[in-house]
Amino acid sequence: QVQLVESGGGSVQAGGSLKLSCAASGDIFSRCGMGWDRMALGKQRELVSRIAPDGSTQHGDFVSGRFAISQDNAKNTVYLQMNSLKTEDTAVYYCAADCPDGDYEDNYWGQGTQVTVS
Repeated sequence: QVQLVESGGGSVQAGGSLKLSCAASGDIFSRCGMGWDRMALGKQRELVSRIAPDGSTQHGDFVSGRFAISQDNAKNTVYLQMNSLKTEDTAVYYCAADCPDGDYEDNYWGQGTQVTVS
């Protein structure tokens, strides 16, 4: 069972920074893509960032170089450093794990952490 626990959300002024953390249970970094999704009020969930087991990363188009994803395998923790935050970045941010399972993929999310930019 994969468990993901986020921390680090909060309120910040536009232009500011926040760093989110996600502690994952089990040894999943070697086989699962880890990352972050977000869901703003009235909108669908969207991909923010992913980091693959080989260290390659991808980001949503709206990131535009403002966010950086990283992970510490020894701590089973993935981070999202968010800089130059905009009001439109306000959302609940969810830690995500995409784990291959044969021909399928199992997807997991944490409980979410609120980020409010004003």
